[in-house]
Amino acid sequence: MPKAEISWKRTTAEGNPLQCYAQHVGKAWIFHHREKRFDQWQTVEKPPVEDWLELLDSVRRRINRRLIRPEEEDRLVKIISEKFPGTDTRPEESRHPDEADE
Repeated sequence: MPKAEISWKRTTAEGNPLQCYAQHVGKAWIFHHREKRFDQWQTVEKPPVEDWLELLDSVRRRINRRLIRPEEEDRLVKIISEKFPGTDTRPEESRHPDEADE
């Protein structure tokens, strides 16, 4: 995958595995899902908050490896807080231990 794409796997609410990837186009992120390896990628119009947070985590790790510019984290946090008000976008290590279970 090119640098502008980040992929991960997750499980749906029904327990089915789901392959996901986000493509960075300009200042926007386009999300895609598929269930099996040879299925067609489906564009997701309104990705769930779990996908946005997984993308944010991946972007943070890529910033540390100098693969993505640091400004992208700020843009992504802003997008997430606009789409999902009240969502905690702090890095895992900066959260209080009691807050992790919530």
